[in-house]
This record gives sequence, C-alpha cells and structure tokens, in this order.
Amino acid sequence: MERPGFSELTDTVRTHETPEGIRLQLRMAGPVVRACAWAIDALIRIVLYGLIGAMFSFFGGVGTAVMLILFFLLEWFYPVAFEVTSGATPGKKAMGLVVIHDNGTPISFAASFARNLLRAADFLPFLYAAGLLSMLMNRDFKRLGDLAAGTLVVYKELPIERHPIPEVDPVRPPLELNVDEQRELIRFAERSEQLTTDRQMELASQLSSITATDPGSGVRRIWAFANWLTRGRQ
Repeated sequence: MERPGFSELTDTVRTHETPEGIRLQLRMAGPVVRACAWAIDALIRIVLYGLIGAMFSFFGGVGTAVMLILFFLLEWFYPVAFEVTSGATPGKKAMGLVVIHDNGTPISFAASFARNLLRAADFLPFLYAAGLLSMLMNRDFKRLGDLAAGTLVVYKELPIERHPIPEVDPVRPPLELNVDEQRELIRFAERSEQLTTDRQMELASQLSSITATDPGSGVRRIWAFANWLTRGRQ
C-alpha cells in the first residue's frame, strides 16, 4: 500500500490555488527537456550570429560596432523578448514548455530579465554545471535564475478534449458533494461512453453510496447527477 504523501514527493505535478479558489495543475519541466529547448535556441542564435556577421562585415569599423551591439542584444534579450511576449522562446515552444511565475501567472519583464541575467551564474564553472546542480537539488527543477526571479518552467497545458454527457433528465445528488467529488463524477459521465458496459458498472458500483441503486441503474443515475451539476441547477 502506498504511503500517504509519497506520490506528491515523486510526481512532477504541483498544485497551486489562486486567490479566486482556482486550482492549477503545474507539471514541472526537468533538466533533459530544458536542455533540448536550450539546444534549439542556441542553434537559432548561432544562425542569427552568422547572418549578422555576414551583413555587417563589409562596413568596416562602424559595421563591427553595430555587429557587436546586435550580438549583445541577441545574447541577453533574445530569451527575454520571447518570454515576455509569448511565455516561451522558440526552443521552449518546440518542446511544449512555458515560463511562468511561482503563482502560475504569466512572467513579467523584470522576472524574465532577472532569470536570464543570472544565466552567467548558472553556467559556472562550465557548461551550466551550477544550474544543473541547482535543478537536481530542487523539487521544482529551478536553476539559480529561477530561484532569484521566482519563476517556473512547466509544460504548457493543452486544451482539454471534453466529451458530451449522455442526455438524461437531470437529478440533484442526494448528498452534498465537495468540489473534487463533483469533478470526478462529471469526469466519469463524460468518458463513460468510451468505456465498456462492464467497466461502467464496475466504476458505478464504487459510487453506490451516492447512487443508492444497483450498478446497472447507477450508471444512468450518475449521468443524471452530472447533468444537474453542469447545467440543471436552474
């Protein structure tokens, strides 16, 4: 039997509740996928460095000065510009990642600038060793820049594909259900038609204390409760 709280220690999903009472499920991005995102961004910057160098190499000293300025902006503000406007650099987008604040809100310019400014510290002593060590020692996989800026790198949440609840007359549940119980009941109703009849009855039997009937009739009772919870309260 799994010990209480053990899954919370081993899972990479973190739950954050907003002041409005909305519970966010945030799935942390680990070192491997973030390294892949960094490699994609590094390749993009290398190509841009080459194009800029080729364009301004024919303009003498002035061209060299402009080229160095562009190199500086590209190195330090390339990630900031993308993170502030869309939450992720092209590399992170390709890997399905996004950068957010600890509380789940979109990243600000100040936080993005701080986390990217500290990339120099994360790089020490070589090849981002300090950043990797920090990520491995932190349950949220935060590098030094994330710790200082209060940011997280998480997997971008995909739109949830919802299935219609079978049409039956809505019935109010006989018991008061908490939010988690309501969510599970609606989730069962939405996916029940993708299950076999035996599996539907097996799951419905676990809710017999609510349905107060046999598993066969319990499935339709759950559909009725789900219809009431989602659209039948008027």
